[in-house]
Amino acid sequence: MTATIGSKIGQRRRIGGSTLQVSGLGLGTAPLGGLYRDLSDEEAHATIDAAWDAGVRYFDTAPHYGNTKAEHRLGNALRRYPRSDYVLSTKVGRRFVPRTTPFDDREGWQNPLPFQAIYDYTHDGILRSFEDSQQRLGIVDIDILLVHDIGRVTHGDQHLHYWRQLTEGGGFRALDTLRSSGAIKAVGLGVNEGAVILDAMAEFDLDCALLAGRYTLLEQSTLNDLLPACEKRNVSILLGGAFNSGILARGVGGDLKFNYGEAPREVIERVARLEAVCRDHGVPLAAAALQFPYAHPAVATVLTGARSADELRENVASFEQPIPADLWSALRSQGLLDSRAPVPAD
Repeated sequence: MTATIGSKIGQRRRIGGSTLQVSGLGLGTAPLGGLYRDLSDEEAHATIDAAWDAGVRYFDTAPHYGNTKAEHRLGNALRRYPRSDYVLSTKVGRRFVPRTTPFDDREGWQNPLPFQAIYDYTHDGILRSFEDSQQRLGIVDIDILLVHDIGRVTHGDQHLHYWRQLTEGGGFRALDTLRSSGAIKAVGLGVNEGAVILDAMAEFDLDCALLAGRYTLLEQSTLNDLLPACEKRNVSILLGGAFNSGILARGVGGDLKFNYGEAPREVIERVARLEAVCRDHGVPLAAAALQFPYAHPAVATVLTGARSADELRENVASFEQPIPADLWSALRSQGLLDSRAPVPAD
């Protein structure tokens, strides 16, 4: 399966003011690190190959995924393809060392590699993390470097400590050095919360931000502040979590995970209403979920995870499926979609 020039996947959007252009659909590799379910190297490589065959040319990973497993797997697969033909991002903020404490499966990883994370957003920590990722990937030219999980939700009462490492301890300075030297082409954040992106934009010149969730069929509050600010500052959103961790992929009859946890009743009820409107218009819920965020001008790409080549091909079909304009009108009229949100039919 190869994407055609006119397809959404075949489209290219620029990352901020950089020279990078990414495909409409990107591949996120947390599932390839064993998130919630283990998979073999062969399954991981087949998934990456299926993405490539479909026209996906943006790939995101992180040391955190499977405690460095996803970086190893992605690098092994991508090194077979021309380096100039794809965009690659990874993340900094955690350094990984040999595990000395018992593994806690509440982290979500199944059969991860035997390493554990040390949070480190300092100047030297970021440079070390970058070099470690180059070696794990086996790829020197990493295009985008994202500061991972620097939000209040992640760090709680330790947030200020890590924020100071980034702002006063030279973390942002390290990113600026890497970008200005040409070692990377763009920098940003990789987070699950919008507020910290606004905080970072006030401190540093970001090119982009990978935002997991926060702008999906289920939640559009970022229309109030973050997305307008990104448009004004030319900061591209790399939109992850379009399925809100799973519930928008299969609807109420499938995986009821919402934002990495069990979906509360009110979310399940809202998804049921979304699913009913989609069914009335002959549109799979997953197709509406993947295509909706891509209509916003601040969104450069929609990242989707997959655990197999078949899942990847399902996501590609959802991203490419024609959707009648009446669906979006119906969602708006039933109060299921913010009236300010751009939709593919606009």
